[in-house]
Amino acid sequence: MTEQNWRLAIKWNNDGLIPVIAQDSDTGTVLMMAWMNEDALSETIAKQEAVYWSRSRSRLWHKGETSGHVQKVKDILLDCDGDTLLLKVEQIGGIACHTGRENCFFRSLDAQEWKINTPVKKDPKDIYG
Repeated sequence: MTEQNWRLAIKWNNDGLIPVIAQDSDTGTVLMMAWMNEDALSETIAKQEAVYWSRSRSRLWHKGETSGHVQKVKDILLDCDGDTLLLKVEQIGGIACHTGRENCFFRSLDAQEWKINTPVKKDPKDIYG
């Protein structure tokens, strides 16, 4: 079964966005969560690299445009409700988070405290200047 117009299957929120989970295609590690609008998804498909919508900058954001930590897209999946995307990616440089870590989920709740569970691979000052 295929859906001819892929855009019609997506349930964009009221802001025209859809949440996107980026997952390492080899390890299955969840790297980050971001947002896409239709233009970001179209660019992602065209480039085969992740392009997100930056809500803070109100513009398209090609992941790795500053850091070099590009996400090469291996697969794009839509959930059963049509309201969340999963990108399976190859994370270039092994760093997905602006904090210099492998992923953005580096804090675990332990006895009602957030504990850091992942080391910094590279100082953000060395990544962004």
